[in-house]
Amino acid sequence: MKLKKSHFRFSHQQRNGIFLLSFLIIVVQSLYFYFDGFEYNRSIDVYTDMEVQQQIDSLKAIAKLKASPKIYPFNPNFITDFKGYTLGMTTEEIDRLLNYRSGGKWINSAGQFQQVTGVSDSLLERIKPYFKFPDFIRNNRLNKPRFPASSKPRTFKQKVDLNKATAEQLRMVNGIGKVLSERIIKYRNSFPGGFIADVQLKDIYGLTPEVIGRVQEVFTVKTPRPVERLNLNTATVEQLVTVQHID
Repeated sequence: MKLKKSHFRFSHQQRNGIFLLSFLIIVVQSLYFYFDGFEYNRSIDVYTDMEVQQQIDSLKAIAKLKASPKIYPFNPNFITDFKGYTLGMTTEEIDRLLNYRSGGKWINSAGQFQQVTGVSDSLLERIKPYFKFPDFIRNNRLNKPRFPASSKPRTFKQKVDLNKATAEQLRMVNGIGKVLSERIIKYRNSFPGGFIADVQLKDIYGLTPEVIGRVQEVFTVKTPRPVERLNLNTATVEQLVTVQHID
């Protein structure tokens, strides 16, 4: 009797083929899952890198802010090349300021500073809170009485006697505040009879040549204190030391 041949019996070559096919299927499936997971992880890494970069940028900004020089109150009339550079001024702006100051002129306000230097509005807004002008300039901004302006120089008769002027009258001069006016009066009263001449204003601490010039436009010594004249050829040392500025 002849037995039927089973369909599930394979030859050696057929078994090798089935094994190779199964192996290829497993390899293809593994590669699919591997690359699919790689792309997913890669997208996560991109987002992670962006967050890290943002943190790094924030730390750099904080470090830059800390490294920037701190600005302290200063008088803009005395800005040096280095100071101007740290403030953000250009070389041309610094040169304009130095050339203006070299002529003996002074800056008395933030607006005048911009007019002289030509700095931008943004830079002026950033640095003007740190401007510190002398007391007499700040006092001059107050609404205090002034001597009327004159187109012609005042005559000797029109001027006020410096030996009789009050502190209130002196404060009417641009550049003279409470401190300087009282200092002038105190110095004048230290001599019996007051001043001899206008030149003695140069001996008062704090009076700049510009302010002295403005004082002399309105005031002058009309009643000089009497002085004893000495014969320089016969004067003794004891007599000479009584003269101011001679020791």
